[in-house]
Amino acid sequence: MNGAENVKPYNDVEDKGKQVGEMFDSIAPAYDFMNTLMTGGLHRHWRNKALKMAASRLREGRPETVLDVACGTGDVSFRLHEMFPEARITGLDLSPGMLMVAKGKLEGLDKETQELITFMEGDCLRMPFADETFDMITVAYGVRNFERLEDGYREMLRVLKPGGVLCVIELSEPASAPVRSLYRLYSRNVIPFIGKLVSHDTRAYSYLPESIAACPQRREMTAMMERAGFRGAIFKSLTLGVITIYIATK
Repeated sequence: MNGAENVKPYNDVEDKGKQVGEMFDSIAPAYDFMNTLMTGGLHRHWRNKALKMAASRLREGRPETVLDVACGTGDVSFRLHEMFPEARITGLDLSPGMLMVAKGKLEGLDKETQELITFMEGDCLRMPFADETFDMITVAYGVRNFERLEDGYREMLRVLKPGGVLCVIELSEPASAPVRSLYRLYSRNVIPFIGKLVSHDTRAYSYLPESIAACPQRREMTAMMERAGFRGAIFKSLTLGVITIYIATK
């Protein structure tokens, strides 16, 4: 078990998955605003960089089917559609509140787009898809919330086609000690304070830095991906190490 699996949003009694779902339901209305505020808009740059890296690893260059795990409000799903306008995109999330926001955005788009993007509720550890269904899988800021991360990777491997690519974007702590100290000051004090004011959830944005610090990072994360059965796992850290992109292949 990795450390992040023991970090739960609200209490030590209930399952982590249940608590994570409740937490994201709570902060769903403020989620997009907080993402932009916390990152200064850099989350869009990180997302675009990660998806370009993943696309470069695809055998055919353009996927026909893509799964966006922990899709949240649909930010990555909609960007995937912009990059691959003919692909079928499926967004999976355990939070009905987050999915409600994503579906609301989808309703404002044209009918053709609505036919190509599907948002559905589901558990990343027991996904309702057949083996070898998707050419590409993405997870943005979601793996540290998995109740059992290595099992989650095995489940994603199961539904990925041979030659398919996994792309994970996750927050991380800077490797440099001086930068890490400044980052912790910001992430453990400023973010929880602002998050409480905006989302009115007293724990969600305190859980955030706790789960980041406890989650496997960089080589530890790629080693876990390899243990789960992926191959050629690599990582690239951006913005002084506060974000890390992971790419692996089936």
